[in-house]
Amino acid sequence: MSQLIRVGHSPDPDDAFMFHALANDKIPTGNYRFTHELQDIETLNRRAMNAELELSAVSIHGYAYVTDKYALCPCGASMGDNYGPMVVAREPGSIDSLRGKRIAVPGTLTTAFLTLKLLLGDSFTYGVEPFDAILDLVEAGKYDAGLIIHEGQLTYATQGLHLIVDLGKWWMDETGLPLPLGGNVIRKDLGKQAMHEVNALLKQSIEYGLKHRQEALDHALQYGRNLDNRQADKFVGMYVNDWTIDFGARGREAVTKLLQRAHAAGIIPHAVNVEFVE
Repeated sequence: MSQLIRVGHSPDPDDAFMFHALANDKIPTGNYRFTHELQDIETLNRRAMNAELELSAVSIHGYAYVTDKYALCPCGASMGDNYGPMVVAREPGSIDSLRGKRIAVPGTLTTAFLTLKLLLGDSFTYGVEPFDAILDLVEAGKYDAGLIIHEGQLTYATQGLHLIVDLGKWWMDETGLPLPLGGNVIRKDLGKQAMHEVNALLKQSIEYGLKHRQEALDHALQYGRNLDNRQADKFVGMYVNDWTIDFGARGREAVTKLLQRAHAAGIIPHAVNVEFVE
């Protein structure tokens, strides 16, 4: 009898690319049967607190609150190597120009929000909005600035908006490390063998996508709001790469450093012991 693995991931091109082989029966999965639930990352972070899904994408920020229930997969990282979430506004400005301003954010458990708090502390106010509505809200003047993730990083200029700060670049300048935005987690109550096997299948799915790039891109494009094939390829390349095959020593260091700094700054209330699936 097959074991059901409920998978949660974001409806964006890089996650769709990563999960293409599992979602479309491109690889044998043995005794495991996968079903997929597509939701925004903030919703998935909240669901992980209740351990609802066996395998789920989460923000690295969100992971800090579910370490009792989940372990991080060594594969499946979304890592910004000198790039990442951005703060954009209608007028050009400096980082200091954001202080005292109201910023639209895609969720308080996103790594984007955590990094913005590391940068600005409590010197701004915010409202939580759907990630795919933020550019429109800033353009319409509902917010002074917007914290953008996913494909908005490539399209904000088409709405006449200006980049104030790239948080991935800021983090690289601060630490010399890539910014670990998201990962995948497996529920610990599956047991070590199942955790290992499910992680191996996820890695196979990522490798399949990288080996069959155009096929996986065609699947991913249906989630690329306003992206053409070239832009989707660029976006997937930003977040599905060697880091995604394995965090590696530098990626693991980046996760630890980010969560340590967040705890020291009082953003995360407890120290985090980072645990990867063996």
